[in-house]
Amino acid sequence: MIRHLVLTRLRADLTPEETEALLAAIRGMKAEIPGIVAIEIGSDNSPEGLARGYSHAFTVDFIDAAARDAYLPHPHHAKVGQALLAATQGGIDGILVLDFAL
Repeated sequence: MIRHLVLTRLRADLTPEETEALLAAIRGMKAEIPGIVAIEIGSDNSPEGLARGYSHAFTVDFIDAAARDAYLPHPHHAKVGQALLAATQGGIDGILVLDFAL
C-alpha cells in the first residue's frame, strides 16, 4: 500500500463553505479514481505550534504504486488539484506532498 500525504496552507480568505466544498471534492476522489482505498482529511489542531502555516492535511491510500501512478494523470485528480491550487496560499508553494509505502 502507498500513502500519499498532502499538507496545505489554505488561504485565510476562504469561507467555511468554500473550504468544505474543497474538502468534499478531495474526499470524492475515492469514488471517481480506481485504486484508492481510503482518504482522510483534517485541519491542524496540534498544541505544539509547529505547523508552519499548514492548516490542513489529507492522506490518500492506494492499493499499490501502480494505482498511485495512474491517479497522478487522472482527469478527476487534475480537476481537484486545480481547485486545491486555487485555494492554497502561494499556489504550489503552499502544498507539501510525500508518498511512502505502508
